[in-house]
Order: sequence, then structure tokens, then C-alpha cells
Amino acid sequence: MAQHRIVLFYAFSPLPDPEAIRLWQRSLLEQWGLRGRILISKDGINGTAGGEIRAVKQYVKATREYPAFHRMDIKWSDGSAEDFPRISVKVRDEIVSFGAPGELTVTGDGVQGGGRHLTPEQVHELVDSRRATGEEVVFFDGRNAFEAQIGKFKDAVVPQVETTHDFIRELDSGKYDELKDKPVVTYCTGGIRCEVLSSLMVNRGFREVYQLKGGIARYGEKYGDKGLWEGSLYVFDRRMHLEFTPDAVTVGRCVGCEAPTNKFENCATPSCRKLRLFCPECAADDALRLCPDCYASGHQAVEASTIS
Repeated sequence: MAQHRIVLFYAFSPLPDPEAIRLWQRSLLEQWGLRGRILISKDGINGTAGGEIRAVKQYVKATREYPAFHRMDIKWSDGSAEDFPRISVKVRDEIVSFGAPGELTVTGDGVQGGGRHLTPEQVHELVDSRRATGEEVVFFDGRNAFEAQIGKFKDAVVPQVETTHDFIRELDSGKYDELKDKPVVTYCTGGIRCEVLSSLMVNRGFREVYQLKGGIARYGEKYGDKGLWEGSLYVFDRRMHLEFTPDAVTVGRCVGCEAPTNKFENCATPSCRKLRLFCPECAADDALRLCPDCYASGHQAVEASTIS
């Protein structure tokens, strides 16, 4: 039986013709029978694709032959093409949508002026060395807040953001000014969001900023569930989440009954895509699965029809 895998990758490098890259990437995915999502901008590429492992490796090899992508960051996980509904290859202003394309400086060496990259081992060395002097190392979550509901670094700061566009507002709000003189380690799923986030933080006066190289995915490969991470990792495909080992703790809680769960469900309104955590029993209740906004809208509609 053929083996299947999912590859997650990104590269920051100036691209003179993003549309040509889009057409080339789509043809590669089609050629090798893969599915996935690829975003391309003038600053680089960000993607994930799945399929038969030999085909995925050929795709990665071909992509890396393009000089701008020669040093792209690559991570592997279990999965297949079936974890993606289709091929999606798009050109955007940003390969990570922070809403600040003008703030980012990208050269052939990647993002300039961001945080210092630390391997998982170096993160542990930083934490241990600062702990010896009584100093706190702050872990700063660079993902959407809901992702942290099922897993995060212990005692991490989790900004209450719904999308990456919200980070600039959060950073400019003053909520985190007390962290500007502390060592801050930013982290995200695969490392790409922190390339941008750490740069935004440095631009706003954070003096000692680091970023976890390869993100949570690479940290989990190294330490599994025996390090500073706890819980499951949210992923943006049909798997929804993954665990690094069978020892992973379930930190998420069902919004209906508080039972442990790591399973997100869509709102019961078909047009609404809000995700919340549910145990299997509560997920079966369509009324309970209505998000607060849709629940309120439904009641307003009922009241309006009653009055009329």
C-alpha cells in the first residue's frame, strides 16, 4: 500500500512575478496528483500539500529547484490529499495576512529585522539559563486565539485575536507593553506567522524577541509531549488537530458540558463558519451548536415574526 504524507512549507524571498509562480505551482500539484493550499505574494510562498509520499517529494524537489525557494522551511506530518477539498493556489498581497505588507522588509535572506530564530533545543537552553537568574521567559502565541484552546505552551500569553489582522491592533493597544523589556519567544504552527509577528514586535519596541524555528510542529517532533508544550495542535485541513504522542493531554473543554475534547465543530447555521469545541454528545444537538451570534439572530427573527 502506498504511503501518504502532508508537507508544510514556506519561504520568504522577493518574487518578481507572483502570477507566473502561481501557474507553475498549480501545474506541479496537478502533475503529481496532489491537493493543497498555496499562497504566493511578492514576498514569497506559503503552502501545504498532501498526497502519495513519492509524489510529494518530487513536488518539493521541483519547488526547491527555483532559486528563491532553495532554502524553504519544510515540515512533514501524517495525512494525504484527502485532507484537502481541492487544489487552491492564489496570489495575495501577503502570504500571512497581518494587514501590514508595507512594514515587512524581505530580501533573498528572508525577513529582515525580526526576532532571532531559536531551535527547540535553544529554546530550552534560553528558558533554563534565564530561570537560573530568576528571569521569566515569556511565550507569546502568534496564532488565532481559538487555536490555543486545544494546545499551547505552558503559561503562554495568548492574545485574544480572531484573525492575524487583529495582531497589529493588539500590539498597538498597550496591553503588552510590560513585556517589552522581557525575553519573548513567539511561536505558531509552522513558524511562518512568527516571521512577521516578531518583526512587528521589534518595530514596536520589544527589545528581546525570539521566534521558535519551525514552529510548534518542529518542537513536537523533537520533544513530543515531554517538553513545554501541552495539548493538541490545530491544523488547517480536514484533520483539524493532531497529537504528537499518545501521551498528549486533552486541554480543550466542551462549550456545552465542559467535558475534555479537542474536536472543533462548525456552527449549526450552514453559512456560518465559527468553530467551537464540542464533545460528541453535545455536537449532536444542533440548537446547542448555534454560535452566540446565530442564536441571538434566531431569537430576534422569532420575536420579529411574533410581533408582526
